[in-house]
Amino acid sequence: MNPALKLIMKMNKLRFLLGILCIFTLTTEAANRVSFGNISELESGNLKIVFSLDKVALINSYALDDPSRIVIDLKDVTLAEPIKSGSFSPIKLIRASEVGNTARIVIDLKGSVYWKKPWQVKHKDRIDLVLEIKRDKKISTNLRDIIIAIDAGHGGRDPGSVGKNILEKDVTLLIARELERSLKNTYGYKPIMIRSDDRYVGLDDRYQNARKLGADLFVSIHADGFRLSSVKGASVYVWSEEASSITAATLSKYKLTTSPEVKSKIGKLDIRDFDEDSARTLYQIAYEAKIDNSVILAEKILEQLKKDPYTKMHKPNVEFADFRVLKSIDIPSVLIESGFITNPDDAKRLEGKAGRRMIARSIFLGIHDYFKIKPKPNTFMASLPQYVEYEIQKGDVISEIAIRFGVTIDEIINWNNLKNKSIYPGQVIQISI
Repeated sequence: MNPALKLIMKMNKLRFLLGILCIFTLTTEAANRVSFGNISELESGNLKIVFSLDKVALINSYALDDPSRIVIDLKDVTLAEPIKSGSFSPIKLIRASEVGNTARIVIDLKGSVYWKKPWQVKHKDRIDLVLEIKRDKKISTNLRDIIIAIDAGHGGRDPGSVGKNILEKDVTLLIARELERSLKNTYGYKPIMIRSDDRYVGLDDRYQNARKLGADLFVSIHADGFRLSSVKGASVYVWSEEASSITAATLSKYKLTTSPEVKSKIGKLDIRDFDEDSARTLYQIAYEAKIDNSVILAEKILEQLKKDPYTKMHKPNVEFADFRVLKSIDIPSVLIESGFITNPDDAKRLEGKAGRRMIARSIFLGIHDYFKIKPKPNTFMASLPQYVEYEIQKGDVISEIAIRFGVTIDEIINWNNLKNKSIYPGQVIQISI
């Protein structure tokens, strides 16, 4: 037999055995159990429902109508005890059962509610699984926001790439804040910042926090650096063990030498965290779907970046590289390199608010275009609306809103009948994107 073929067969066999070992490890670890905690009413009028877990779990949550209910499926979780809670308006009943290796919690409701996607809070002795709901007579179906995790790369003691008068960690945070602003004030979206200031966040904590917070998408924002100052342009990446080009491989190697935590590696996770690496083998179908969706998201962001007259593309197609921060098994995840801060032109563009805003706009519009193709059930995008609704903030002017959404001033005026009218904080306008 050909020695090379024999080696490939041995490697395939080893990968198979490692996969079996991962599954065995997952199934023989200490069990993850769920139990009912409590229900309380918040000052906002929301009902807060809390369950307890031993470890962070892989969750799938959704709402159903007629009859109205919210379902939470917890993978590889068992019931610590029977869950059955009585009425607490608008809750009719909370019940639970085990379906195969899944614990299913069902919250039966009296009518439609606005609900927040469940999130997980880590304590010293437990994980709280939290869900908030609020009765809303204005809606006829159960509704929730789309949660976007925004990851500003680097931070704190990790500066990332270093330019002449600019640090990657500063650029990424400023772009992230621009993106957060657009999402926060657009009805139906809820941004969550992985870091909101100049602090160090460990690489594993970034994607772990996105899971705990129930993110629907994960967007990591970076800026390249390279030894040759002539290299310039933006790129969009999806995770892969193998780099898609010499440039992608070089970037991975460069990032490894300048910021050791960027490249993929298996870190020491807390025993109560969710092991994404082992779960990739156990939930292969879900992981493959996540990669497919990540590519669609990356393509949509790339399309918008190409429309930006100020941003040049380093690579015209979606790239693949081994960045651990993208390795969640079920959350579509992309990494955007906004430019090379070691290049004078890119650095000047990223130092200015206008250049950063255009990057944020491209990401925002790419995200919205993604949900046109992959609309999330129970969200405003499920009906594929012609318009988005934006709430005017203090200091807003129509010209800046137009730039942020990639439309013209006249279009905003015509869509909202604003001719000879002023805008004011709290006003809701419609924008077609």
